[in-house]
Order: sequence, then structure tokens, then C-alpha cells
Amino acid sequence: MLLGVVAGMALGERAVWLKPLGDLFVALIRMVVMPVIFVSLVSAVTSISDLARMRRIACKTLAIYCATMMLSATLAMSLAKAFGIGRGLSYAGHAVVPGVGLDWSSLMPANPIQAMAQGQVLPVMLFALLFGIAVNLSGESGRPVARFFEALNQVIFQLIGMLLRCAPVGVFALMAAVSATSGVGMLAQLGALVGTLYLSCLLVLTAVYGALLFLAGLNPLPFMTKMIPVQLFAFSTCSSNASLPMTLETANRLGVPHAISAFVLPLGSTINMNGLATYLGAVSVFAANAAGVELTVTQMAMVVLTTTLGALGAAGVPGTGLVVMSLVLSSVGLPLEVIAIVAAVDRVIDMINTSTNISGDALAAVLVAKSEAQFDREAYSA
Repeated sequence: MLLGVVAGMALGERAVWLKPLGDLFVALIRMVVMPVIFVSLVSAVTSISDLARMRRIACKTLAIYCATMMLSATLAMSLAKAFGIGRGLSYAGHAVVPGVGLDWSSLMPANPIQAMAQGQVLPVMLFALLFGIAVNLSGESGRPVARFFEALNQVIFQLIGMLLRCAPVGVFALMAAVSATSGVGMLAQLGALVGTLYLSCLLVLTAVYGALLFLAGLNPLPFMTKMIPVQLFAFSTCSSNASLPMTLETANRLGVPHAISAFVLPLGSTINMNGLATYLGAVSVFAANAAGVELTVTQMAMVVLTTTLGALGAAGVPGTGLVVMSLVLSSVGLPLEVIAIVAAVDRVIDMINTSTNISGDALAAVLVAKSEAQFDREAYSA
């Protein structure tokens, strides 16, 4: 990032010669968008095949996860719009057409393959959800299909890891091209994005989670205090999966029985991404402001919806946000080139995102245990 800024300011208009390298990186990311959407969502749905056996707990868990992700994305978008992040970037990318609404009649594609080929994000996501449910309802006959998609999901994320190795070159090239016209203003805007996201996540961790605990009749302070060690671990590793053993141990200290935490927390490390939802909500506004367009209410609702669905299929490993970001930006026609710019600060953002993610998992475990009358209040308060 720093080398790109220096090169852009030193080369001036000649820095556009480097832009094809950045465009190639963006093209590689765009290449995997549709496979990621379909395969990861099918894999996420089939991973909760025990829904019939634990229907009540599963439904409560999924409701909490979806609600907190939507709240997180909405909060981040509101702060991003209030602070006007991205407006000073003046990025001349492919802008969304103002006033474009959602054609509700085309949500379910007549031809899913054609929808994938045309990059129709939401129809593909809905088809993937229905397909995954059908696999689960097929019982034993559907298990080979579920295992196939689980393996294919691993292969695709391995492919993504290969592509992200090109990220430094892509970031350098696009940062050079952008800084040639935006200069130090670009660094200021990236700093504003990071600051907005940290503020958003801190508000989610304190105000949102605290309010939900208070509404459940619990004092938020024991939860906040006991989660600090695992939050610090998640902050350093940037991995919900790596933090899972420590989160399970903390959930026990929070009065959650193992029968509930063993179901809620592994599921959460896979599909509950409150920090990622915050990230994607803020970046969508950042990209829109950088492209010089105003998102309509319908488009903002689309961002919240695709952010939630996209986070459901995201893996709990570092760098996932950049991949899911591509499908969220595509859903409202925002320039994917912004991904290469945001990638420069992705690791810094991923740290607070992961802490928010694992805290949301533990919160859901506490709320579900409380609602099931299997909650140890004394252990929680100790």
C-alpha cells in the first residue's frame, strides 16, 4: 500500500500504466464470486443437517445470528453515511445506476445456470439456500451430495487463498493509480474507514450485545468481563475457528451447558459473522461514496440482505471478508476495484471483526440457554 502511494505520487499520470496489474487482480476475484456464493451457501445449509433433531434450539440460534448480523450491518452503514467516508476518494470506477430498484419478480431464476453466468447475485443465493434445504430433507440419500459440497467448499477456498497471494501486487498497482489523482486524501479516507469500523464494532460489542443481555434479564458486565481474554486471542489470530476451543471454555464459565454450547458455538464460527456484516455494510457506503453515487433505500436493504446471506456462507478464517465483499458490492452494482484498495487495511479491520464475531457466538449461546431454562445464573455472575 505504502509503495503504491509513493509510486503514484512520484509517477503522476504515468502511474496508470500500472493499473492493468490491479485490474487483473480484480478480475481474478470476480472469477470466483459465483462459485463462492453457490457452493459456500449450500455447504453452510447442509452443515446444520441436525435441524430436525434440535429444531427449537437451531431456530432460536439462527434467528439470533441473523438479527445481530442485520443490526451490525445497519449500524455500520448508518455511521459510514453520517461520516461520509469515501467521498474524498473520487474513484472513477463503474458506478451503480442511481435509482435502480430491486425487481422482486426475478428473485427466483427460471434458469439458475444463466443467473450465475449473468452475475445475478440474489437469485443465485436464494437458489443455493433452497438447494441446501432440499439436500437436508433428502436424508441419507443427500449425504453424499452434502459431503461433495463440503469438499468442494474447501477446494474453492484453497483457490481463493491462491488468488489472494496476488493481493500485494494488485494493491500496489491500484493504489499507485488512485494515489496519482487522490494523493494523501486516499490514506485519510482509508483511515476514516478503519476508524468507522472500529467504532461500529465497539458499539456492537457494548451497546447492541449489552442491550440484548439486558432485555434477557441479565447484567451485561459479567459477559463483557469474561469475554475479554478470548476477544484478545481472536484479535491476534483473526480466526473464529482457531478461537473456538477458548470460546467453548468461556461459555461454560458464562453458565451455558455443554449440550447447548457444543451446538451453538461451532455453528456460529461457521455462519455468524457480526464483525464481517459490520465490515461489509461500511465498505458498501465507502464504495458508493468513492464512485460518487447515492445508494437508494432499496439498495441499502439489498446490501443488508446480501451481507447477512453472504456472511452465512463465509469461512471463519483470515481474509474471508474480501471474497464475500465482492458478492455484496456486485448485488448493487458497485465497483469491485474498491476491493483492492480496501485490501490494504483488511488485516487491521479483520482483527476487530473477529473479536466481534466470537463475542456474538457466545452471546447467542447465553441467550439460547436462558430461553431453554438450562442457564446457570450463579456461574454467569461468579
